[in-house]
Amino acid sequence: MTALSPTPTALQEGVLLRELNRRVTNGVAFAIDLVSAAAIRVEGTEAKCALRDVVELLHGYADVHRALAMPAGETLIQAASYIRKLGCGMRRAVLDRMNIPLAVATQSLALQPERCWHLGLIVHELVMHAARHACFDARAGQIRIKLTRNGALVNCVILDNGWRSARETSDRELRIVRDIARALGGRIEQGFGAEFTSIVLSFPLTERERRANWSIATRQMRAPRRTRAAGSNAAALRSLRSPDALGALLSLSHPMDAS
Repeated sequence: MTALSPTPTALQEGVLLRELNRRVTNGVAFAIDLVSAAAIRVEGTEAKCALRDVVELLHGYADVHRALAMPAGETLIQAASYIRKLGCGMRRAVLDRMNIPLAVATQSLALQPERCWHLGLIVHELVMHAARHACFDARAGQIRIKLTRNGALVNCVILDNGWRSARETSDRELRIVRDIARALGGRIEQGFGAEFTSIVLSFPLTERERRANWSIATRQMRAPRRTRAAGSNAAALRSLRSPDALGALLSLSHPMDAS
């Protein structure tokens, strides 16, 4: 009689994912070491520059991979910092090489580790989707991420100033993103215009997340009035400096951290 393997538990799956992440991380680090050594040994300025560029590219991918690693523990994660770190990795690995600036505007938002990880997976896929498929024509390409909280609802907007028709955006390409969004209890919606394309992720906070974010908001409300006024003025100035269609859609109506 053949014994059937038991279905992996969530704990076992987490261990396997972290082990896979460790092996990929070690593999990338080993590749960086090999290429760095080759850059030292090789003769010729052009070859050295090319190999150093490869090293920089691998470092960028390593940054993204670290940011997308499944977090451990139960402590709530500050999603704003998490998304900014992920954005820096995507710039270094891909977007800077494509001459596509990435702007990130985030509100303070505490999420449970696994749910913050799910958010990061979605943001990464949607930004890369925009970079691959947006048609910028003669315009300078730009992608923006806006993460906000409205009560117990989180909205994350990925917006680019390219265009593509609804028919050209395959549901198959976004199937995994939609599946992850459902795991968050949320949904994905798309918007198309003459000068922009947007994809919006919306999902509700859990009870634990609502309590934590309410506490954060309460502490912020107790901040000195002068500090709040300065933040509002800075947000207004940033909005005035972005008169284009993309900037108008992402105009800041309240203080946010931007990078």
